[in-house]
Amino acid sequence: MPTRCGVPYHPAVRVVVLGAGFGGLELTTLLSEQFGDGADIVLIDRSDGFVFGFSKLDVMFGRTVPDAVHHAYRDIVKPGVRFVQATVTAIDPVAKRVETDAGPFDADVLVVALGADLDPGATPGLVEWGHDFYTEESAFALRPVLEGFTGGRVVVAVTSTPFKCPPAPSETALLMHDYLAERGLRDRSEVSLVMPLPVPIPPSPAASEALLSAFAERGIAWHPNRTVTELRQGAAVFADGSEIPFELFLGVPRHRVPHVVAESGMTVDGWVPVNPLTLETSYPGVFAVGDVTSVGTPKAGVFSEGQAVVAADRIASIIRGGTSSVEYDGRGICYLEFGNHEVARVNVTFAAGKPPVGTYDAPSVALAADKEKFGASRIHRWFGRDTAPVG
Repeated sequence: MPTRCGVPYHPAVRVVVLGAGFGGLELTTLLSEQFGDGADIVLIDRSDGFVFGFSKLDVMFGRTVPDAVHHAYRDIVKPGVRFVQATVTAIDPVAKRVETDAGPFDADVLVVALGADLDPGATPGLVEWGHDFYTEESAFALRPVLEGFTGGRVVVAVTSTPFKCPPAPSETALLMHDYLAERGLRDRSEVSLVMPLPVPIPPSPAASEALLSAFAERGIAWHPNRTVTELRQGAAVFADGSEIPFELFLGVPRHRVPHVVAESGMTVDGWVPVNPLTLETSYPGVFAVGDVTSVGTPKAGVFSEGQAVVAADRIASIIRGGTSSVEYDGRGICYLEFGNHEVARVNVTFAAGKPPVGTYDAPSVALAADKEKFGASRIHRWFGRDTAPVG
């Protein structure tokens, strides 16, 4: 087998990675580290840059500006990796061929990491009377809306499951409390959180208990096991026909697999099934990681990153012509914004066929700094710099 820089590689193996989120960025970084210029990796994403999920709330509540949280993909300079900004229009998992608006790409190994798309139109009235805060565009657009809000009834609601970043709705309610208090509007406002779940974060009873206590302390109304089925002017309607009035509605839209993935024939019950230990799909040489899968972990970036580590090792073994015994352990860390500049942390493991187990660290300023380090370390690793350019 040939070598390059002392590393054996198979020069015929092309890896095409669809999606440059946590999973795609980590996977391509790992393969570049192992094979350098000996790799043949194409990373495709329709966006021009990466934004952490938690950064959207920072912009939305005026804690930072969009340019400070945008990390341009053009800055990715990694040996063996080529980034292509393009929209994927078709996927053939049998032939491992991808069609895009920048042309076709043939792969020896294909990785689908396209995440979950949002469908605000699936909830009647959400587009007309409410606001989605789960996409980069919609969260950024909410900043002037919040700045112009003069008080009233605020409803934060999840319209369906599963949904990305399970702590985010609770974080939004808590940060809304702080935001209104800082502007002197809390006394004339109500904040409610509506979720189709019995507790805010089912995998972590300790975190859920802490959040419920925080809601009670701040006067945030908690509505568990409720699903908003439609919005009318000034009111959200529950499945049983009852209503909750609002002046400002912040909704988590229905999530679905990207249309191009659904059209590929890879999905079962709406998501891509994979071997939960190896992230391999039923198609030879095709892997899927992150929110697009039904692997059984929360739809959150840190879990996509962990899955990418396993997929990268498996792919590296294919490139070398060997085998891999590395398996996905379902571990992940989630940070929870409690407001007042404090952050909590949940460390949880989702083992296949077992109930989740984990630990909970109470909110503190120290953990807020830890969250900042978490983000900074990923930007340094994936983009090769310490901060994002502003302006």
